[in-house]
Amino acid sequence: MRLTVLGGCGAWPAADQACSGYLVEHNGFRLLVDPGYAVVPRLLRHIAPGDVDAVFVTHGHPDHCADLNPLLRARVMSDERIPPLPVFAPSHALTAVLALDRKQWLGASIVLHELTPGSDFAIGPFNAETRLLPHSLPTAGLRLSTGDHTIAYTGDTGPSPEIAALARNADLLLAEASYVDDDDMPHDLRTVLSTARQAGRHAAEANAGRLVLTHLIPGTDPEAATNAARASYPGDVSVATGGLAVYV
Repeated sequence: MRLTVLGGCGAWPAADQACSGYLVEHNGFRLLVDPGYAVVPRLLRHIAPGDVDAVFVTHGHPDHCADLNPLLRARVMSDERIPPLPVFAPSHALTAVLALDRKQWLGASIVLHELTPGSDFAIGPFNAETRLLPHSLPTAGLRLSTGDHTIAYTGDTGPSPEIAALARNADLLLAEASYVDDDDMPHDLRTVLSTARQAGRHAAEANAGRLVLTHLIPGTDPEAATNAARASYPGDVSVATGGLAVYV
């Protein structure tokens, strides 16, 4: 199983970067997780639009799903005949992004599977488990497993014991870390977003094999975030930057 980071910015894309977007591959199956702002141009460095086998969206904020629109456009306008794209997302999460174009045009290009966070199902070769995590919109934390190997991804979330449960003994935890520490975070966001220090604690509690910090708000210092996570987590810590590839 391979995770390729397409983008890791939180809220909006910094110069020459992209928001949340991750390509997870196993046995030839390609799953795109959270096609946020500016993700599709980075995706196309790796694969063609028709090579995406499925999409998973954790929640409906545009920095996690806006680029579903250009992906569907590219598939519809391709010279090849491309089958409809299975897309998994919480109920109503994609209403706004799918309304960007006429349903008659893009509607046949997608098979939407609306889910309730907390449900388990299969996506290609992956066993997908989800958990409801605290955010300003319903968010499905994701756990992908293939045999003995597991990747866990928080999406956006406030502090919660559900994070450690989601990532229990995972080979890799991809954790939202918008800010370095509580002192950096606006008070009104403290229940709906997390810090790098909190991500380190969750990774340690979960006994995760590796921690990758993502969704850093532009201007958040990656080195400071890494050091904050290492204060409580003894394993390997890195920051999600475009092009980072992790093999599990």
